[in-house]
Amino acid sequence: MAKVLRGTVTDYPGFDAQADAEALRKAMKGLGTDEESILTLLTSRSNPQRQEIAEAFKTLYGRDLLDDLKSELTGKFEKLIVALMKPSWLYDAYELKHALKGAGTNEKVLTEIIASRTPEELTAIKQVYEEEYGSSLEDDVVGDTSGYYQRMLVVLLQANRDPSTAIDEAQVEQDAQTLFQAGELKWGTDEEKFITIFGTRSVSHLRRGEAAFGFHPLHLFDAAPDIMLLVFLVKSIRSIPAYLAETLYYAMKGAGTDDHTLIRVVVSRSEIDLYNIRKEFRKN
Repeated sequence: MAKVLRGTVTDYPGFDAQADAEALRKAMKGLGTDEESILTLLTSRSNPQRQEIAEAFKTLYGRDLLDDLKSELTGKFEKLIVALMKPSWLYDAYELKHALKGAGTNEKVLTEIIASRTPEELTAIKQVYEEEYGSSLEDDVVGDTSGYYQRMLVVLLQANRDPSTAIDEAQVEQDAQTLFQAGELKWGTDEEKFITIFGTRSVSHLRRGEAAFGFHPLHLFDAAPDIMLLVFLVKSIRSIPAYLAETLYYAMKGAGTDDHTLIRVVVSRSEIDLYNIRKEFRKN
């Protein structure tokens, strides 16, 4: 039985966009900013409601709410509030654009977002990305990555994973044998076989394969070390909440905190499965 996914943020009952816009204006007006009021209000509204507040704010005051928030806030708190105010698909597109922008490519961000989003989500992100930045996400990924890592990302971005929940046991066994032949029995690895199977087979199919024949992330890395993305992809196929809980754990482990990852995961999943991520974090 499939687990029910739950976010921790839902629509606020008795929502009044105009009243919220007025409250935010009051919190930012005058000497000093009431950051507590801003935080309390925005984290208790859903993303669609925040977009309505922004529209009401512009109607009432002729000002852009996001611009005002940026001018009043600083540091990590500003980054958090800006993330909360972006429409959900635009936020993912924004993170991907910045992962591809500049001198180096942030493969960690590319991997996390592209490996953990559903085909429907990836289709929406690609559309928003092109509308916002005037370029194709796939073209930008190809321009900034290389090798089998690039090929795996391109396959995932096609968003053509089989949506079926039915399991063909014969096909599962055949794929397991194909991967075994392509990896452990081959001098060198036939990475293309791994890319095709893990990029196109249904989630149910791949979960069955892991349970029956050991498509384990660490075994995969041994078999196809040039595609580290496979390790994260299999973790997300097994359980996206568990994969993202692990991502959060490592973002907070050690001497410093990776605030960028912390904000990205918590904000982007707050209305999807953050409750489940929280449970996996506690369990593991």
